[in-house]
Amino acid sequence: MTMDKLKMHSPDLSQENIGKIRDLFPSCVTEARDEVTGVVRLAVDFDQLRQELSDHIVEGSQERYRLDWPGKREALITANSPLSKTLRPAQDESVNFDTTKNLFIEGDNLETLKLLQETYLGQVKLIYIDPPYNTGKDFIYRDNFTAAKEQFEIDAGEKTAEGGRLVANPDTRGRYHSDWMSMIYARLTVAKRLLKDDGIILVSIDDYEQAALRKLMDQVFGETNFVAQLVWEKGRKNDAKFFSVGHEYMMVFAKNVTRLREKQEIWREEKPGARDIWAEFVRLREVHGDNFKAIEADLSQWYSDLPKGHPAKKWARYKRVDENGPWRDRDISWPGGDGPRYDVIHPVTGLPCEVPEAGWRYSTSQEMQRQIKLGLVEFRDDHTQPPFRKAHIRPIPEEADGSQVDSNDIDDDSEEDADFATQVRGSYFYKQSQVSVKYLRKLMGAKVFTNPKDHDELAKLIEYMTPNDRAALVMDFFAGSASTAEAVFRANATYGTNHRFIMVQLPEDLQEAEASTTGTAKKTVQAAIKLMKKNGRPLVLSEVSKERVRQAGAAVLSETCDPGWNRDVGFRVLKVDTSNMQDVYYRPDEIDQKDLLAAVDNIKPDRTPEDLLFQVLVDWGVDLTLPIQRETIQGKTVFFVDGNALVACFETGVTEELVKQLAGREPLRVVFRDNGFVSDAVKINVEQVFRQVSPGTDVKSI
Repeated sequence: MTMDKLKMHSPDLSQENIGKIRDLFPSCVTEARDEVTGVVRLAVDFDQLRQELSDHIVEGSQERYRLDWPGKREALITANSPLSKTLRPAQDESVNFDTTKNLFIEGDNLETLKLLQETYLGQVKLIYIDPPYNTGKDFIYRDNFTAAKEQFEIDAGEKTAEGGRLVANPDTRGRYHSDWMSMIYARLTVAKRLLKDDGIILVSIDDYEQAALRKLMDQVFGETNFVAQLVWEKGRKNDAKFFSVGHEYMMVFAKNVTRLREKQEIWREEKPGARDIWAEFVRLREVHGDNFKAIEADLSQWYSDLPKGHPAKKWARYKRVDENGPWRDRDISWPGGDGPRYDVIHPVTGLPCEVPEAGWRYSTSQEMQRQIKLGLVEFRDDHTQPPFRKAHIRPIPEEADGSQVDSNDIDDDSEEDADFATQVRGSYFYKQSQVSVKYLRKLMGAKVFTNPKDHDELAKLIEYMTPNDRAALVMDFFAGSASTAEAVFRANATYGTNHRFIMVQLPEDLQEAEASTTGTAKKTVQAAIKLMKKNGRPLVLSEVSKERVRQAGAAVLSETCDPGWNRDVGFRVLKVDTSNMQDVYYRPDEIDQKDLLAAVDNIKPDRTPEDLLFQVLVDWGVDLTLPIQRETIQGKTVFFVDGNALVACFETGVTEELVKQLAGREPLRVVFRDNGFVSDAVKINVEQVFRQVSPGTDVKSI
């Protein structure tokens, strides 16, 4: 009996999709020999499938509504093809490697998305990307859209790729739009798999490809999942010949907008000044404890002392205080009249309260009692007048039973009768681009990014779109200036959340960029080169991005932070690289007999045990931020990931005694080096040992 081996490459999505077709139409899937590789694989019998779908299929040149461009099919093939690369840890470039829950991945973002798709399948709440705009001056990713065997091996990391990963895309090029569309289509297709069912994606874009991107996202995510197209005005351009086009767009799509509605997720943002009031309440609570009368007196004085024009002055009606914070009274009658009428007993007199002329706000007596239990109804001195509702400046959580307020019980957001000091965010917002440019120049000591996105605006969006998730996973696979990473820090520090991030950035060569740019852009690159030389870092863009995250984390911690935040400003650096496994591991049919002696060990000689561990984590779909401990057992190094979630030993000379000791730990998973055992007999007995001592352990080798 041989131990199962980990496959050590990303999944083949084409084969998985065919498997789904087989589940629906078993007769339509057969086996056929691949014309390129010669391997027998699952294949679709399209003639039979056409028969099954004869009433609905669209064939030939028949007119249809669709988005098409040269290279679209190849882009989808590239998105679905497997990848035999890996992620290698770089502890010396990380911050708080052992404890952080954040990731910074250096490498091609399409390759990274493929490597992450099993580990983080359906785990990402929010994706924000600011891809290169198709202006003819920017560079786009060089993707090789071809199914030829030679190129497949290059894309899979089995052969050395030629040239750089970025290529200029001038508007004189015949594939000007097609190349950009193919590039973004492949990445969005894979990224969608990472989103949670209630996940959201935001994509920044300008006028050049705005219309095309909208149609493309309609196709990838479904036009019914379109949420909004935001307009970000960044300032007037006085040198324009016709109109000053100073805005950009943000396309907002849900993975499944129906799922958002089912969760009754409502997005609101705090109105200006509301946070200041809450901060003052927290301060006064520390001074007076539960003496709410004393807090009310000091809060009223605080309102009076505010300078004219302060945004909190307009919320001075939130002057009453209870354990849930400042509140004001609001009407408890049914909107428009003809509301329900039932008895509401006064807690002191024991008699029914006067019913409002329009009837009670709540449709049933049970809902009224629930509101009373939540502390959201305030009774008057006696029963001769109706009670009133409380409107707290921050929402009160629902009871543990999860019951919801009737739709008629939800106020509109008019100024006079808003539930809380919150509002719906508009689709247009203004923030000058120079604000973030000046901030970064001060933070890093030089202007090292040409057009960074404003981290404060992104932080507000993150908080706005994650109302029910206080530890969301946020992703940006075009990290660039790493504004999204700082936005996560800022959102956490401001709102007391514990969101995590995954940043992905290609290690673009700064010296090559310097040679290919002019004017202001050239000066920016030169400043980045100077900074990296000063810090002793490689001259690549991803290093500048990481430095921004380091500086931003330190800056956030130096300021006042919400106590609910865990203060995690670290990040684990992982780098996309060729597989740790020798070519024989993937293509044994191409190894000649004379190469066998050199291929006795299937692991490349320059790879460390940590490298092997992270490839196993990727292959097994284990969270890449879990804590890792090293122990020496019987003279061998053993890794323990998240306690006993995964145990790995990549040493040679593993004995049966060591195997038994590890089995005694009863790990969920265990992995060994295929040729790491002291004898074939020990290797053969491994599964038997675990079957007897720890039958629930999944045993694999590499």
